[in-house]
Amino acid sequence: MEIIQVVGLALISTILILTIKEQKPMFAFLLAASTGILIFLFLIGKIATVVGELERMAEAAGVQMIYLKTILKIIGIAYIAEFGSQIVRDAGQESIASKIELAGKVLIMVLAIPIIGIIIETVMKLLPT
Repeated sequence: MEIIQVVGLALISTILILTIKEQKPMFAFLLAASTGILIFLFLIGKIATVVGELERMAEAAGVQMIYLKTILKIIGIAYIAEFGSQIVRDAGQESIASKIELAGKVLIMVLAIPIIGIIIETVMKLLPT
């Protein structure tokens, strides 16, 4: 029932933001950003549990940990870029939010290159010569 806590915090913050946004837009932005950070901090324990379970499954399956760590980095970049762009978008800076998303996509591509190379090598080995 942790989602009730998250939704409750979000609803209270939203009501406060809507109340003060007209008179103090800077405080409204700070409240929105701090609410997002609080929700993220609330979820860190859950994320660590998921990562630990994925590592356990990868070890059991014999997957090299370098690939799992790379995939987890890619997922982390995607989440952080989305989180950052949403906060910037809340501040009304759409163009900067787009740049954050672009940076996230480029960094994901850079990290994915070794995995794509392994996939291509594996496919080439499977093809008859």
